[in-house]
Amino acid sequence: MKAKIAFLHKPYDLRVEEVELSELKSNQILIKVKACGICGSDVECFIGKSAEGRYDIAPYTPGHEWAGQIAEIGSNVTTLKVKDKVTGDCVLDCGYCHNCKDGKMPSACENMRETGFRPNSPGGMGEYLIVEERYAHKLPDEWSYEEGALVEPFSVGYFGIWGNGGYVDASDTVIIFGAGPIGLSALIVAKAARAKVTIIEPFKSRCDLALRLGADEVLDPTAGNLKDEIIKLTDGLGGSVVVEASGNDNAIASIFDVAGHSARVRLIGHSVGRKIPVEIGLTIWKTLAITGSGGIKNFMARTIKFMERIRKEFDFKALISHRYSFEDIHEAFDKVVNDKKNVFKVMLKF
Repeated sequence: MKAKIAFLHKPYDLRVEEVELSELKSNQILIKVKACGICGSDVECFIGKSAEGRYDIAPYTPGHEWAGQIAEIGSNVTTLKVKDKVTGDCVLDCGYCHNCKDGKMPSACENMRETGFRPNSPGGMGEYLIVEERYAHKLPDEWSYEEGALVEPFSVGYFGIWGNGGYVDASDTVIIFGAGPIGLSALIVAKAARAKVTIIEPFKSRCDLALRLGADEVLDPTAGNLKDEIIKLTDGLGGSVVVEASGNDNAIASIFDVAGHSARVRLIGHSVGRKIPVEIGLTIWKTLAITGSGGIKNFMARTIKFMERIRKEFDFKALISHRYSFEDIHEAFDKVVNDKKNVFKVMLKF
């Protein structure tokens, strides 16, 4: 069976090619992709600013925020059936190496694959993808495929707040750097817990959306002294939870200034491959608890359940600003690369 699949060969060299799909193994499922989001990580790889996408090994298919319908199942698949709506994990652990057996995060897997970033892994930017049963998750029948494609990015914001021993409740003052899809997902999670949330974001369109989704305050980090503004808003205490979801060097350096004493600092923004100067002494004297949130483990099913329970209160599809057909994938990437002020989530439709 042939299908049209996108392959990233090198920076700015994204090609849609017709290829023969591999034969389905007994533990795999064939999925007809219906929607796939373009993530900031996809863009960083596309423009050559991230080493996460491994086109240095061979061309690979981007896309880790996908949803689709099962078209065929392997002979040993028992938990899913043809026509089920599904989405899937991004980081694919092997389950049998030392780190996997030791219970570590999937990102610690010695044989890790990564959806949408590696030649040996599936990707969502194509008409079909093949993935093992254990990495696929059934979606509620009434959900749209766009909502299904938002599960992966929402899980990053959700895990960023709650994963690895994190938590939030109505007593917290939460400060979130970045109002992209991940930062806005963290905002929704914090507001679902009735916390007070301040968003730090320079683009007005994103600030406006953050307010629509329930942010109590929005601040432009380029206008005035950010530290002074946060201290003023928090009655001199700083944030009890600080989430870095922008990946911006200045934002990462600022989180320690605005964090309150004993704050939980949650690092989500993508900054692999570069070193950032920070005032590390603040982490000592403020006794900050700093946690990274990469390589989410066993959180997709929980994310689907969480989204389902708050779906009537929060409009997840508000995160989508632009939609393109798969045939217009180059136009879609051009939009997300060159119009950051007005783009939130770009969704490819099939």
